[in-house]
Amino acid sequence: MKITFLGAGSTVFVRNVLGDCLVTPALCEAEYALYDIDAERLDDSYQMLMSLNRNSNDSKAKLTTYIGLDQLEDALRGADFVICAIQVGGYEPATVRDFEIPKKYGLKQTIGDTLGVAGVFRALRTLPVFDQFADAMEKVCPDAWFINYVNPMAILTGYMQRYRKIKTVGLCHSVQVCVPHLLESLQMEYDDQIQWKIAGINHMAWLLEVTKDGKDLYPEILAKEKEVGTPEKDKVRFDMMHRFGYYVTESSEHNAEYHPYYIKDKYPELIDELNIPLDEYPRRCINQIEDWKKTRAELTENHDLTHDRSNEYCSYIIEAMVTNKPYKFGGNVMNTGLIPNLPQKACVEVPCIADASGVAPTYVGELPEICAALNRTNINVQLLTIEAYLSKEKRDIYRACQLDPHTVSELSLDDIEALCDEMLEAHREFLGEYK
Repeated sequence: MKITFLGAGSTVFVRNVLGDCLVTPALCEAEYALYDIDAERLDDSYQMLMSLNRNSNDSKAKLTTYIGLDQLEDALRGADFVICAIQVGGYEPATVRDFEIPKKYGLKQTIGDTLGVAGVFRALRTLPVFDQFADAMEKVCPDAWFINYVNPMAILTGYMQRYRKIKTVGLCHSVQVCVPHLLESLQMEYDDQIQWKIAGINHMAWLLEVTKDGKDLYPEILAKEKEVGTPEKDKVRFDMMHRFGYYVTESSEHNAEYHPYYIKDKYPELIDELNIPLDEYPRRCINQIEDWKKTRAELTENHDLTHDRSNEYCSYIIEAMVTNKPYKFGGNVMNTGLIPNLPQKACVEVPCIADASGVAPTYVGELPEICAALNRTNINVQLLTIEAYLSKEKRDIYRACQLDPHTVSELSLDDIEALCDEMLEAHREFLGEYK
């Protein structure tokens, strides 16, 4: 068995995902192909995994490295599973441009990896690389599963599922941590007896049900919030729950920019009232770069490094396919009637079962209409961004951004077109020409 990791220079994330695989008996003797375009970061991950392989796995796995586009096919040849965790353009120059250029037009953002002008351009510069991956996979490992961790999740995964002949599923951290974090933030206990049902779209999936011993926990959640107060870092999500009836999976800083309600030039007091961290993603990038300087030696030079299996879905999904032991997870898949009141072209996030036959999404049924309506505002942008990538026409980028809920609530149509033109020029090295 061969598992290829694209973007293996993400050493901390590689430790979680491939470290999980190395300590899983069914996966511990696989070949692991590490691929990246940054030789130094790739070697960091290789040294870290060699230590884990030696200390946690008696060196049972075979580890190989591949650098650059010339070695992409070799990295993928014969792979059974391909895990993708890349960032095209990095913090500099791409992320800096994603935030600084919109700011000139008065458009404020928090994360910019999923929707909005930053999310649209993040997708447009990543899709050409996904096409390179798909071209190579169709040639040298056409039956492999492509497991995508890259944002914007719904756009990238949806594109692969609709337009490439590659078996693709998208994974996000927000589903499995949603309920534990919600209860923890309210000083409520979480245990294995608590059951929950989540469905919608990536970063805006809804906690449709949460029960313990058959009892609905939503009333207790609302009562507990009154008792302990609204968690400071989660005020947007709780506001949404009160207004729309359901808690949403992804964080407040993300959801603040998915809607037209919260980041508003006319009501600047909302930023402080709801504790909305503007420019949060660039700040995180800077902190992560600084943290890496401190942790690099710990991960790459520690010869006693070991690993405990995390709650990341990936190793459990691969294990389920290899052993035929079913595993349930929240996956991003095509909406083949799974949620009837969302568009069929949409990539939706629903409960899925993995086993030897692959990934089987489960039927959810119609979402509450308010949840579906909010999802559709984001799906509009996702589908139009894919259309823009396929057409290579500026007008389709304009239209994607002109339907973005936050962007259009703050800027005029002319300003959005001017902003897109400037973003196109700034990112030309990644995007190519648009008519």
